[in-house]
Amino acid sequence: MKFPLSSKVTEILRKADEFAALSAEEIILLLRLDLCSAETYAVMHAANAMSRRTFGAKAERHMHIGLNVEPCRYDCLFCSLTRTAGIFTESVEFDTDQILAWAREGKAQGADAFNIMTTGFYSFEKLLDFGRLLHREVGVPLVANTRDITHKEGEALLDAGFVGCYHAIRLGEGRDTPFSPVKRRQTIQVFKDVGLRWMNCVEPVGPEHSHAELAELMLLARRMGATYSGVMRRINFPGSPMAAHGMITEREMARMVAVSRLVMGNVPRAHCTHEPHTASLLAGANLFFPEVGSSPRDLQADSAKGRGSTVEDCGRIFREMGLEPDLPSNCFTAEPRAVNVEAGGCGGVLQG
Repeated sequence: MKFPLSSKVTEILRKADEFAALSAEEIILLLRLDLCSAETYAVMHAANAMSRRTFGAKAERHMHIGLNVEPCRYDCLFCSLTRTAGIFTESVEFDTDQILAWAREGKAQGADAFNIMTTGFYSFEKLLDFGRLLHREVGVPLVANTRDITHKEGEALLDAGFVGCYHAIRLGEGRDTPFSPVKRRQTIQVFKDVGLRWMNCVEPVGPEHSHAELAELMLLARRMGATYSGVMRRINFPGSPMAAHGMITEREMARMVAVSRLVMGNVPRAHCTHEPHTASLLAGANLFFPEVGSSPRDLQADSAKGRGSTVEDCGRIFREMGLEPDLPSNCFTAEPRAVNVEAGGCGGVLQG
């Protein structure tokens, strides 16, 4: 049985294999491929081979620690931590002992980084305080996930021990959120200016988002040099105003992860997907986010008691898929750690 690829898809895959930049039109063509087609699986194979060539066998576990819960007044439509969602009616700030316990457990289980998340109105000074504490007491690389910031605040994050920031121009920004895409992009530039690593994801993806929107954000991640990018789907909580749109499947997410990986080329140090699942690990992903504390996708104040996966859970999934979480992180070193992918059977360029 033969599974020929179209000449156009073959050309795009050869171009991506050389780490060349893809055009928006080429990205859209790949995103439109039939989910069950041989061409989609060829795209996934090429993305997986690219990740093995650039990241080696390393699997990254960046542990999400949500510091607080509140009925947030920003009211982003996809978030369960909002006033209008009505799930959380009181503010909760996890105490220092709890946060230290989570961090120490995460370190003991092999977390490569801590992604420290706050809601939009959380005190920036408290975030800095926790940065100093975790940097001193635990010593795992810290990534802040907070509001738009100024250059002065970016420098304060560096001084507090943070090495990077997670920040995304979300799909539907300015429509499903009250935030300006221009301001979000300016904040990304702040990170670059002050020396913070920029961590990113194309998110939160739903069926209503066009291929052109996805392509635009994938290209932005490459152009602005994200340390990692990838794809996260929207999780619809009960009563979500986005529920009418439905949700994409993990198979659909794997196709997007693969296309995003080809777009990123040799720019990133890792490629993420969320929530943890196996399909995207066949499509170039190698970074999961175990979760404790607050999460904008959960109904529990502590996601460890809800949707969150543990560091050990993520490690088991990675090992089942032939990846090794105990290798040193690629994200915080001078150069990514690569291996000979031929030995693993995941390398090579597909022939059309």
